[in-house]
Amino acid sequence: MNRISLKAMAKINLGLDVVGKRPDGYHELRMVMQMINLYDKVNIEKTPKNGIQVETNLSFLPVNENNIVYKAAKLLMDEFHIQDGVKISLEKHIPVAAGMAGGSSDGAAVLFGMNRLFNLRLNKRELMARGVRLGADVPYCLLRTTALSEGIGEILTTLKPMPDCTIVVAKPAVSVSTKTVFGKLKLDEIRQHPDIDAIVRAINDGDLGAIADHMGNVLETVTIRDYPVIGEIKELMKTMGARGALMSGSGPTVFGIFDDEAAAKNVWSALKNGSLARQVFLTRPVNVSQ
Repeated sequence: MNRISLKAMAKINLGLDVVGKRPDGYHELRMVMQMINLYDKVNIEKTPKNGIQVETNLSFLPVNENNIVYKAAKLLMDEFHIQDGVKISLEKHIPVAAGMAGGSSDGAAVLFGMNRLFNLRLNKRELMARGVRLGADVPYCLLRTTALSEGIGEILTTLKPMPDCTIVVAKPAVSVSTKTVFGKLKLDEIRQHPDIDAIVRAINDGDLGAIADHMGNVLETVTIRDYPVIGEIKELMKTMGARGALMSGSGPTVFGIFDDEAAAKNVWSALKNGSLARQVFLTRPVNVSQ
């Protein structure tokens, strides 16, 4: 095998709670994660020239060691003393700096692809152990199923697949720094935490309504205050028929869950033709193996 093509899937957070802060500065999290059918395309091929080449369809993304796909390839090439060169072509569709783990998913895809391409024989858990060195969301992006995520994101428990539904994803014309959001979070001021256990029960019961009813994200207390447009998008989605709407991750992307596909299409159209969001997608939940 000299070439491999992969899909790097986006994620949403059905629930996100911050339960503490560790001495090393990292926050302890409890999250319910879900992959959706929105993805970047990652192609990896062996080259006779040593080193790592990265190309992407977005001119503002780095193509050097500052890109997570480069870091992922280098991590395995250094560990396994790989002498061949690789060329990584990254076609981005997941919004950037959006709270959807686009970069982490790209890095996860490269770990998976390098493992296959060079027959390194690492199993999924071994890849996940390496992935956490690249970012807290990378292990989940290798797992690619509905999951409860704990710790800094590296402790994962697989759940039953989320019930099928239509999901509208909307990213306003702002980008958010995860580090900045966590830096502004004041845990002692949070008065209401999402009921993560209730979301897990609803997923295992296959109850879409209960999932939507219990969705919550404590990081909204920071990001919506700085970017009120996030709250406006949530309100529009709910007014037009979403069972629930929530900011994903540290934002600013908002997703709405619909059991009525026609209502979802109406919301997609309203956002697409309005001024609240720059990028709008109509998609569904997905659970896949690489």
